[in-house]
Amino acid sequence: MKAIVLLNCGSGSVDGSKADAETARVADAFRAEGLDAAVRAVPAHGIQEAARAAASSPDIDTVVFGGGDGTLNTGATALLDSGKTMGILPLGTFNHFAKDLGVPLNIEDAVRTVAQGLVRRVDVGEANGRPFLNNSSIGFYPEMVRVRDELRRHHGMRKGLAMLTAAREVLREPPFLRVDLRVFDDVTRVRTPFVFVGNNRYEMKLFSLGARAALDRGELSLYVARNARRWGIVRLILRGLVGRLRQDKDFEAITVPHVQVGMHRGVVRVALDGEVFRMESPIRYRIRPAALRVLAPPAAAP
Repeated sequence: MKAIVLLNCGSGSVDGSKADAETARVADAFRAEGLDAAVRAVPAHGIQEAARAAASSPDIDTVVFGGGDGTLNTGATALLDSGKTMGILPLGTFNHFAKDLGVPLNIEDAVRTVAQGLVRRVDVGEANGRPFLNNSSIGFYPEMVRVRDELRRHHGMRKGLAMLTAAREVLREPPFLRVDLRVFDDVTRVRTPFVFVGNNRYEMKLFSLGARAALDRGELSLYVARNARRWGIVRLILRGLVGRLRQDKDFEAITVPHVQVGMHRGVVRVALDGEVFRMESPIRYRIRPAALRVLAPPAAAP
């Protein structure tokens, strides 16, 4: 294996003050597994460029990314169609993709997965050509991120507090979308606070909210909230927090290979793996089956 390791200095567990120590720790873990990988700490704004350089290098066959879901999204985007394999060191706050893939959250165990794991091909979702590993949403969540960023920019709030404050403010006047959902030749017009599109099916059962049993079924999961009133949204969020969402009462869900989400506005805020982008409507979603090579624990491989 010819590997390079790119650690995002701005991720949840690695900041500027800890970068040197974390880089040394990761390098030691790779040496303990018999791998002499080049380990680099990269500032958040430099991850994209570093990932593209690694993807185009003829001297590297595996690129390992240390960070959260946003970092992995950047890495996957660079590696798609390159033939190279992605390794994962879960150093973010939530690490949804790593968890669903079965990658251990302990760094030494995650390094062992890179060294001893098997290559698995997993699906990647796309929204207007932009890849996502976990999910995409329109409506409530992107609006919360917008308010959060304004609070941080104007009031210097910490990220967590700003997000909680943003959620409270958005709930006072939730966004309601009038969207046209096109699936194959059928068009359905709905009024909803959000549209959620997952890379493969998300479980919405007690104790497993947000988990995915598979990442290679070649399908998108489309969720649209049923309740289009303010207090209905509040109840929906509270039920979600305690793991009591029910498809028959709270939302409609289907699995599709592609879907088009049209709105009566030119530019729309769209969240992809927690990052928000501005896109032209309509938003065209599709699944790319088996598009990404990633190292996973042997037990998780098919």
